Amino acid sequence: MHSVSMTRFRDDPEADALGQALAALRKSRGLSQAEAGARMGVTSQAWGLYEAGRRPGMFRPDVQRRLTAALDLTPEDLALEMARAPGAASVPVAERLEEGGRAFSPGGARTPARRTLQLRDDDLAPWAVSGVVLVYDLSVWPRRDQGCVVATDDGPVIGLYHRGDRDTVVLRNPAGDKRVLERSRIGDVGAVVARLEGVDWPQ
Repeated sequence: MHSVSMTRFRDDPEADALGQALAALRKSRGLSQAEAGARMGVTSQAWGLYEAGRRPGMFRPDVQRRLTAALDLTPEDLALEMARAPGAASVPVAERLEEGGRAFSPGGARTPARRTLQLRDDDLAPWAVSGVVLVYDLSVWPRRDQGCVVATDDGPVIGLYHRGDRDTVVLRNPAGDKRVLERSRIGDVGAVVARLEGVDWPQ
């Protein structure tokens, strides 16, 4: 559950990605913002704020369920739409569910830049808890304190980006504990561009 204010959504790539995916789904259903809003019980202006990534509560699972239900869809459809954007195919479920109970898709030139990953533990609570689906983009380097997924020789490492130099990348958890990763053991690094809650991926 996220407690957010309007200022959180200014230049927030997670909120922007969520809003863009929502807009794409609405258009694919042939609905106007007014029609989608009426189905949810909000005004067209309110729906437009969701699509613009400017509406508090966007990351709450109950809000995501209401938004997608208004389109006769589910939060999983929203997650898949985010994984496809921009123009990338979603990663097959079989590739998502790997590595110690976490879903992870290894990097590579032949694979899409945007991937999905579902957490299976609470190591990153309260930023993201078990069951949250992360959408991350291998073409986007994380900014400070942005979530990221790092492919290493020992498997995927997920955390909040702290800093990086020519030799290391340093991640931290919400409690402030840091983990130093050697560049020589790192493959791909992707910034988390969205977190989706209440999504039940097939096992």
